[in-house]
Amino acid sequence: MEKNEKRYIGLDVHKHYLIALGVNEKLEVVLPARRVELSNLVSWMRKALTKQDEVVLEMTTNTWQLYDELSAYAGSVTVVHPPHVALITRAQVMTDKIAASILARLLAKGLLVGVWVPPQEVRELRGLVAQRQKMTRLATQAKNRLHAVIQRHHLKPPDGNPFAKTNNGWWESLSLGRLEKMNLQSDLETLQFSEKQESRLQEEMTGVAAEDEEIGRLLHISGFGVVTAVTVYAAIGDIGRFAEAKKLVGYAGLGARVHDSGMTTRTGKITKAGRRDLRVALVEAAHVAANSHPYWKAELARLQPRLGYNKAIVVIARKLLVTVWHVLARKVADRFAEPEAVSKKMLHIAYEVGKANRAGKSAAQFVRERMDTLGLGSDLTSIPWGSKKPIPLPPSTLKERSDVPNK
Repeated sequence: MEKNEKRYIGLDVHKHYLIALGVNEKLEVVLPARRVELSNLVSWMRKALTKQDEVVLEMTTNTWQLYDELSAYAGSVTVVHPPHVALITRAQVMTDKIAASILARLLAKGLLVGVWVPPQEVRELRGLVAQRQKMTRLATQAKNRLHAVIQRHHLKPPDGNPFAKTNNGWWESLSLGRLEKMNLQSDLETLQFSEKQESRLQEEMTGVAAEDEEIGRLLHISGFGVVTAVTVYAAIGDIGRFAEAKKLVGYAGLGARVHDSGMTTRTGKITKAGRRDLRVALVEAAHVAANSHPYWKAELARLQPRLGYNKAIVVIARKLLVTVWHVLARKVADRFAEPEAVSKKMLHIAYEVGKANRAGKSAAQFVRERMDTLGLGSDLTSIPWGSKKPIPLPPSTLKERSDVPNK
């Protein structure tokens, strides 16, 4: 090795040993592959590493200990995420020039399939959904850390929601170390910030659902709320891209794996080879529907003894997605929709968006317009509303439309 030559050393770390290999800037091997027992790591680092070396290793269970030890002997230490490395190592193209050449050749031969490019409004909806998910995760992480404080110190939290603003005084009165108390205050502020942002983003979603007819159609499906409807619509985009319902099922990764070769035909678990956000939204909707809607409760009771709860929920999620396709592609209503329940859901949305965002319509007029669009509840004259008097509905201008089968 030349004096002061920089080396790039990769470490493949295992439970009791690691494999080290180094190259120079010309990609010539200057440190042949060597197995190093972790019990002899310090001795090896003293002899083999210099401050000119740059070392890289993947994240593992003892990464940070290794990082500290290596940093004392190497010039720099980089830690990488294993899935990101896997994406690179599986790639068939290793240089920009070869990549461009191969892509051009494949395109010329018609061997490349382009992905759908969503219009600007769909991109913005996806961004809105993603931002809300980030805030939800942020709030969950802060709550988990605060729960850890309670468990670590064997505390009895206040009754009700321990994270309510009215309980801030209880958190601040805890006898904790200075640094731990600072972390606790930071988590409380993070939680309040993320919940405020989440509420703000959901309010925007409600407004979008009230304005957009296609999203409004999705709201009446069992298990669907505003967030689910917006998430599903943003993930799907133009329903015309899917010629039939099973194409949409495949897009969500809710279709079964199939092996059909020769005389052998097998099906397996769902592929999960699609949009994860769409699949997750449908599974969440299936949980809600199976616990609240009479038909889906009965469907869960029928499927669960044979498939188990989790697989039964996936089956219901797939059926709900089939319903989504019919509702959007054929402009028909879900045949299992209960008009009274749908009218209550629409009334709740009408109150959330406020009169200023209902184009001057009253809440009852807003509900009737949405119900007529769906072809539901033409015979409804009022909406039950808790302990208050039923809210009268204007007369319908449409006849009941035909229903849609759930396949």
